[in-house]
Amino acid sequence: MIVAVVDLDTGDRTASIIGAVLAAVGLVVSVLALARQSRGDSSSGRRVQAERGVAAGGNVANNAIGRNSRVDGSASPAASPGATTGDSGAVDVQAGPGGVAAGGDIAGNAIGDDSQVR
Repeated sequence: MIVAVVDLDTGDRTASIIGAVLAAVGLVVSVLALARQSRGDSSSGRRVQAERGVAAGGNVANNAIGRNSRVDGSASPAASPGATTGDSGAVDVQAGPGGVAAGGDIAGNAIGDDSQVR
């Protein structure tokens, strides 16, 4: 429309400026969305709750929970964050009284009194 009102050079410059401004706005919106997501806002939908128990939103590996419990030897490799099975969306994790719950893998843990993992 600008080309129809003014000459071709002015229309070209105007379109270039408008394109640059829109690109900058898109960049700002993208950076804000990524920063908000990486902060782990509650808007992600994940809820982790424990009532006198242990709950983790991700993987639980190589822990000794209980009197005289031990994890000996090399640590079990924890799965990568994207390696969990099931829905990749938000996960609600809730542990009841004295319970243990995880939103990811549970591996190589000594849970209970006098337990041991070698």
